[in-house]
Amino acid sequence: MRKTVSVTVLALVVMAIAVLSCKDKTKSGLGEDAIIVDTLVYQEQYRPQYHYTPPAKWMNDPNGLVYANGTYHLFYQYYPEDIVWGPMHWGHAVSNDLLHWEHKAIALYPDTLGYIFSGSAVYDEKNTSGLAPPGESPLVAFYTYHDPEGEKSGASDFQTQGIAYSMDGGENWSKYEGNPVLDNEEGIRDFRDPKVFWYEEGEYWIMALVAGDHAQFYRSENLTQWEFMSEFGKESGAHGGVWECPDLFSLEVDGEERWVLIISINPGAPNKGSGTQYFIGDFDGTTFTADHEDIRWLDWGTDNYAGVTYNHAPGGERIFIGWMSNWDYARDTPTEVWRSAMTLPRKLSLEKIKDTVRLLNYPIEELDKIIGKREAESIEIPAGDKIVRESTFLSQAEVIFNTAGRNFSMVLENGEGEKVELVMDGESGMFSLDRSASGQTDFKEGFGAVQQMPVHGLPEGEVEVRVLVDRSSVEVFINKGQYVMTAQLFPNEDYNLLYVNNNASGPLKLEQFSLNPVQRVW
Repeated sequence: MRKTVSVTVLALVVMAIAVLSCKDKTKSGLGEDAIIVDTLVYQEQYRPQYHYTPPAKWMNDPNGLVYANGTYHLFYQYYPEDIVWGPMHWGHAVSNDLLHWEHKAIALYPDTLGYIFSGSAVYDEKNTSGLAPPGESPLVAFYTYHDPEGEKSGASDFQTQGIAYSMDGGENWSKYEGNPVLDNEEGIRDFRDPKVFWYEEGEYWIMALVAGDHAQFYRSENLTQWEFMSEFGKESGAHGGVWECPDLFSLEVDGEERWVLIISINPGAPNKGSGTQYFIGDFDGTTFTADHEDIRWLDWGTDNYAGVTYNHAPGGERIFIGWMSNWDYARDTPTEVWRSAMTLPRKLSLEKIKDTVRLLNYPIEELDKIIGKREAESIEIPAGDKIVRESTFLSQAEVIFNTAGRNFSMVLENGEGEKVELVMDGESGMFSLDRSASGQTDFKEGFGAVQQMPVHGLPEGEVEVRVLVDRSSVEVFINKGQYVMTAQLFPNEDYNLLYVNNNASGPLKLEQFSLNPVQRVW
């Protein structure tokens, strides 16, 4: 039975937590295992210390990622009355560096048209929508209305698209009186997740939307009237489940503009459950065309889903945030106050590797500012041998090194013998993540299954291996984000032992090896 909490009381609790999180901190620096400690909040078991989590209750997809007037906005799917999914609202947080977040009041509530599902936001600088008074510019949010009564009745047109706007930088929102702005005339059951952006070449707005097993593209001059242009994907990509959370944007590689389409899918990911695929190709203002037939995954781990990128980010950067969970077990993970975290913000880029253009995702540079860099080592491990590092901060740390080796493993272990193992197997060309003995795994059958990622495309020679651990998660980046795995972990006590094992017949060289503490951001 769900707990019932009044919106007023919850708002006061959230405000109190936000205020307390800025007070009573012991600033001990980053020397000798020390991190900034806040004795009041965000200290629950499994609470991430440098990833975004809501103060309390349920969170899933990131929504409305937009940068405006010096502020990064993070909206997200939120249910303020329980730690399981329920009638969706948009939660809200803001930041000036994408790491330190200020919790804000709920931005959007369900109304008579339905729950507020996922979507996007733009800064309408030229006021093309006419929603702002002359001379002013609104923030405009786009979201899917999900009508639960229509769904229960057996109708198929229960998802439509609506908008809301803010004239005070996202503090307060007004629903557009003409909602919905895009009806579901074809009666498509999964018709949702609008991603809107300004197409400079054509000087109009574009909306990418998913429609069951494919993406659709619309255009508008004013954000309130939309015209269908084209569709993509019925015969392309992975189709093990419903397509969700599209994102379309351009990036340069070797001086050439290419277009990238991101699509989340559930189920049907390479390690089961939820995952995110991408396509690289061209977009002519009307139609997207992929230039490859193979299926490509943004992240091979089980816990990076529904990610999208920021609109209007400084310098035109593409900054991605995903939901660090999986619908296979999202409702069952063993947290009590809150449920779910976001991935680290990651910069997306295109790079040609072995004559193939790939989409890389790698933590933003700002993360380095909260990492206490230790002196790097050059280490040589004999065949069949290992190194051991004991650390009080291993569960809130960065492990980083360069190596040409392709046969090694890393193990994070605690005093109870719980461990997570990361294995690079050069013979099979596979990298694996084994969390079967990592701690609590029995809350959902299959949670402990070994995750695998083919790494045949790695270039010859040294590559960087970077592992970021934050209480209940591990993120692995190989060759600056060419290959990535993200996974949740629920150890019963912090990991404090790091093993690096040489599984090769010759010596394993680790260059620039360091184990570094990461400062908490709350």
